[in-house]
Amino acid sequence: MKLRKSITAAAVVLLVAAGAAYVFRAQLAMAVAMRVAAQKLGADGAATLPDGLHVGLCGAGSPFPDEKRGGPCTLVIAGKRQFVFDAGSGASRNIGKMGFNQGAVDAIFLSHFHSDHIDGLGELMLQRWVSNSNREPVPVYGPPGVERVLMGFMMAYGQDQHYRVAHHGDATVPASGFGGRAMPFAVEPTGHTVVFKEGDLEIDAFQVDHSPVHPAVGFRISYKDRTLVLSGDTKKSAAVQREAQGVDLLVHEALSIPLVQGLQSVAGQVGRANLQKIFGDIIDYHATPEQAAQTARDAKVGYLLLNHIVPTLPGLPGLEKAFVGDAASIYGGTIQVGADGDFVSLPVGSKAINVSRRF
Repeated sequence: MKLRKSITAAAVVLLVAAGAAYVFRAQLAMAVAMRVAAQKLGADGAATLPDGLHVGLCGAGSPFPDEKRGGPCTLVIAGKRQFVFDAGSGASRNIGKMGFNQGAVDAIFLSHFHSDHIDGLGELMLQRWVSNSNREPVPVYGPPGVERVLMGFMMAYGQDQHYRVAHHGDATVPASGFGGRAMPFAVEPTGHTVVFKEGDLEIDAFQVDHSPVHPAVGFRISYKDRTLVLSGDTKKSAAVQREAQGVDLLVHEALSIPLVQGLQSVAGQVGRANLQKIFGDIIDYHATPEQAAQTARDAKVGYLLLNHIVPTLPGLPGLEKAFVGDAASIYGGTIQVGADGDFVSLPVGSKAINVSRRF
């Protein structure tokens, strides 16, 4: 009898508590939301990283709509310096989701000017400006033509600049920090160009083959004793293999010909002749996963991370394996099909390659 009464009393208490939680659910949700906001706004993802070279995919996709992959964007952290390579749609938001402050971006580097590599640039420059009250525009490095790209974005955002300064005041959003400063660099037909050097950090650009897109470049980043290469958009490239020789990490674009040809066939069946033509055209200026694996093998790289994934890979069992094809039989190291939020850390003073997810 006593046990029954205790159980009944406990049930009553639980019902009352549940009722109170329901009645005050808005207030409870608000309290939790503010706690989460405090954690996110107060976080500094870079401060918690060990000294080293770190790579986060803030966009692992292409122009194809993909729930797991935004437009091309790679965040590179070298020591305490933060750089963004290409700025596709979703770039700024994904940097924030990974726990990093867009206002701390030191510079942006563009590999070429296809729309999917620049269509998030306006938002990224704006967030970089307002997030830290930056008083200087962000340097934007790119091949010849970067000046024209920046001019267009700054013209499009010009009225927005006026609104924000008028609303928040120059102390909060300094007018002088708006937009970007074009930093064009020459592209050598062979070899590479040093585009950024500071202490133990060096960023080099080298020409790749994305014809008819020209110029198009890849990047080699070295910080202390760690190195990585970003291929940029390219077909199989001797330049990528040369620059990637012995690097810890190769981030290489990849397109599956069988999957794209399948889409080409489907487009023809449903009467989408324009898409059928486009699917056929894109095959000849990208590298396949197998070709990326050949480059990784021949350059003796430590880890291969595939990005700029073409086409979209919905979460169907076996589809990612179909995308990779025979790449695993070519390159004996780890091959990862990249998705937004993937993060690779290369701490200095070791050969460690630490892989994680930031969201």
